[in-house]
Amino acid sequence: MAFLISRIFIGILLLATATGAARADFSDGKMPDGTYHCEVYLLGMFLNLGDITIKGNVYTGPVTFGKAQQGYNYQMDANGVISWLGPLGGYTAGGNSLSLTQATLDGQTPPSFDIIMKQPDGAFTASTCTKN
Repeated sequence: MAFLISRIFIGILLLATATGAARADFSDGKMPDGTYHCEVYLLGMFLNLGDITIKGNVYTGPVTFGKAQQGYNYQMDANGVISWLGPLGGYTAGGNSLSLTQATLDGQTPPSFDIIMKQPDGAFTASTCTKN
């Protein structure tokens, strides 16, 4: 019986270790590489705002059609707050400005980030960008 209990305990420890190793966090200051599809929910439907591609600490986009022209650096702090160090398409054009970008890396769902944009009239709009 003691042998069986010790085997079960070792199995649980191995499972916990494997799960912990696979869990994503903000410690390296980067989002996982890939393409993130950005949408906003407005007037009862989802509107496509384009794709942002991240590789290392460089992003391009958002791009709706065609290819991004230039990459820019970004930084992410230990709390998952992203600072974009270049323009971000319509989020930073036409009088719009970025209020906050918050990443979500929980290991249970695809990596994503929420962009809060302040419009020229003072209203705020939130969009979510999820890794494809």
